[in-house]
Amino acid sequence: MSEQSEALGWRSVGDLVGNHPEARVAMIGAPLNERSLTPGRCDLGPKALRAALPRLSTYDVETGLELGIRVHDAGDVALKAVSPADAFEPVRDAVKAQTHRDLTILVGGNNAITRAGVHALGLERVGVLTLDAHFDLRDTDQGLTNGNPIQALLEDGLDGNRISQVGLAPFANTRRAHEKAKTAGINVRTVCECREQGLAAVVAQELERLSALCEVIYVDFDIDVIDRSQWPASPGARPGGVSVHDFFDAARVIGAHPKVRAVDLTEYDPSLEVGDLGSLTAGRWFCEILSGVSAR
Repeated sequence: MSEQSEALGWRSVGDLVGNHPEARVAMIGAPLNERSLTPGRCDLGPKALRAALPRLSTYDVETGLELGIRVHDAGDVALKAVSPADAFEPVRDAVKAQTHRDLTILVGGNNAITRAGVHALGLERVGVLTLDAHFDLRDTDQGLTNGNPIQALLEDGLDGNRISQVGLAPFANTRRAHEKAKTAGINVRTVCECREQGLAAVVAQELERLSALCEVIYVDFDIDVIDRSQWPASPGARPGGVSVHDFFDAARVIGAHPKVRAVDLTEYDPSLEVGDLGSLTAGRWFCEILSGVSAR
């Protein structure tokens, strides 16, 4: 019997995602948009990512990998007009319900979802790696926003030594935030270090460091870490960020690490799309994460 014709279509990554209760990987949408410091539509991110997946094939021409790993789509947490404070428990509980799997992928939504995702893995046992142009150490005296999830985690009791922040950009942060990070014991790697050493290499170093301190690792991919010329779909993206190619390489390294049990993608705002660059970039990130998990 001949193989199914590819004249009008192919097996896509979208075909791997669905109601698969026994899957090794789960995906949850967390369309949180309230209290974003720069107003936007990050709540549209999960829908836009899902819509892009049928456009991506399961085959990697560079490595010969054929993705076959299924993903259980656990749906979206209901977060319309919900504040970060009120979103905390629903997001935490949604991620916690999937932590028996090898990996849970949380698709935002703004960066305020990160705090809840970290708590789902257990604050006493988790390490946190962020790929982000910003420290996210703004004060919490005016409440929770997308600018202070790391500050909130420190105040929750997370040891700063169990946090690695990678991709920090010049003229996108304050001296006070940098001093906070150093005082807390956070390991800080700037975008210049990532450019000189390679983002994947820096990420591998930080995963090794965290592995010696933690039982499990949570990774926050704030996608505004990518250079704005290659990623216009986040209000916080800046010229001089990491290259999209390096971002994909790092995603595969992270997906392959056995202690990484949850990741998120935050600050994707489809309303800022140029063409469909944003959705296809987010979709490729999703493929790279699955490629990494397949190598475990």
